[in-house]
Amino acid sequence: MERWLALELASTIRHDGDGGVTDDLATARGATRWIHAQADLLAGHVPAGEMAADEDLRMEIIALRQSVRALFVRAVGRAPASSVEVGQLMPSDQALAHLNTVAARETVVPQLEWPPDGTPTARLLSAQHDQRIRLVAALARAAIDFLSGPQCEQLRACAAPRCVRYFVKSHGRQEWCKPSCGNRARAARHYQRHRTATDGGSVPS
Repeated sequence: MERWLALELASTIRHDGDGGVTDDLATARGATRWIHAQADLLAGHVPAGEMAADEDLRMEIIALRQSVRALFVRAVGRAPASSVEVGQLMPSDQALAHLNTVAARETVVPQLEWPPDGTPTARLLSAQHDQRIRLVAALARAAIDFLSGPQCEQLRACAAPRCVRYFVKSHGRQEWCKPSCGNRARAARHYQRHRTATDGGSVPS
């Protein structure tokens, strides 16, 4: 399955399987683990596997995540937002401004590389020496690329009860981010049908 950095960032808030929500960025140590896990997606931008998050960096990544999730809500037309974000969701115009501001913190220029016996390739050359700024700017650019790219048309909010994840629909009428959410959604529907029937109401079709 293809991975998108913006989706990975948004998914640092997720259902914990017991009716609650887990935040992978809840601590600086957790943020460091998440950064290390994205090393392949951040290759060419920062040496993510060597970085360690402190509280300031953690809060910067969380603020960017809030922007990304607010823009995901806008992209999928989800109203209301997931229960975990009701009353906390950043307005989309503020989210857009924040995302663009963070992306602009790193000046990058494209460089063409063309070895005599190879094919031409492009890479981005950064003028920023602060690895933390480069990290959050790379995350912001990844979100811009995702939201402006064709994959955004397939972005969906998981329809399972209490799930707060987003996913890129890969087939047919996919409604859930993963099979366990599908199982939970079907169980909830079965319970609701059974409860309606036992209460003497009509059973929904």
